[in-house]
Amino acid sequence: MTTLTRDPARKAPAGTARSGWRPRLGGPVWLVWRQHRAAFWTLIGVTLVGVLVMVHLRGQMMDYLATLDPTSRRSDGLPPEFEAYTDPLFSIGSYLSYIPVLAGVLLGAPLISGDLETGTAKLATSQSVSRMRWLIVKLAVPAVMLTLSAGVLTTVLTWWWHPVKGLSSSLIWTAFFSVTGVTPVAHALLTFTVGAAVGLLLRRTLVSMVVTLGVVVAMGFVWSELWRSLGHVMSVGTDKGVGPGAVQPELPTEAEQQGQGTYFLTSSGDRLDWTTCLDQVEDDRAHTACLESKHVIGWSLDYLPVSQMQSMQWLGAGIMLAIAAAVATFVILWGRKRLL
Repeated sequence: MTTLTRDPARKAPAGTARSGWRPRLGGPVWLVWRQHRAAFWTLIGVTLVGVLVMVHLRGQMMDYLATLDPTSRRSDGLPPEFEAYTDPLFSIGSYLSYIPVLAGVLLGAPLISGDLETGTAKLATSQSVSRMRWLIVKLAVPAVMLTLSAGVLTTVLTWWWHPVKGLSSSLIWTAFFSVTGVTPVAHALLTFTVGAAVGLLLRRTLVSMVVTLGVVVAMGFVWSELWRSLGHVMSVGTDKGVGPGAVQPELPTEAEQQGQGTYFLTSSGDRLDWTTCLDQVEDDRAHTACLESKHVIGWSLDYLPVSQMQSMQWLGAGIMLAIAAAVATFVILWGRKRLL
């Protein structure tokens, strides 16, 4: 019998020698792997190549840092040549931000729609495997592969970025928030399940991929606009006045300023918009009198500290994983009744 017809889960006869035994996939798991083995092997290959490239580039960067004087390893003391080692880091981080898009369009959308379009779903569920079991395995196997691949790539990127984070404006933590830690894995799983749901509903591979692309891009835009709201905005202020010679508040290291700019701080703790008394700014005395009448004592700035990065990532990942679980549940329940 050929490997296509032989049942991989069937046990060997009792007298068969086990010297050449090796673990084999069986049942629906083997079928899903067999169907999508090209995509899975591509995923494994890309992951291995990506890891090797990042490890090599990180080694070069660390060797260069080792040649620098410790006192120069600051954002204001690094030579221009350092950018040659950090530009690849930023570039590869940008490339990894496309993982959720590829997961939804190339892996999620064709997953079920392809089987519905070719009739494979009808063939698979007409055997001894139930629709629910087939759908669960159909989602689980690619999800595991995607989790391992995205997890490994983002872990290595995080390891590469960690020694130099904050050393330049391009390496600030907000630029790497969505491509390091647990966030990319959760985002990829979310887009993957959304793509699978679109494919189940539309039942046509090409149409599902196009629609999924639009949905995933929209999701990415929403995420880029809302992820900062996962953190707790903090403030820093001064009480030495706002006139000539007064120093504005200084943000903590690696903090990102929030809001539209600097606020006026009053003696009661209230804050006024920087446009307060702007109509009298041409007359210094009138402008100062206006601010004094409102009891302005200094400036205030809002910011997000780098210390909140991990908690924000886990909170965002938790929300995305919860939505992904809900979408996967919908796929299983809907597909159980209306798959064919």
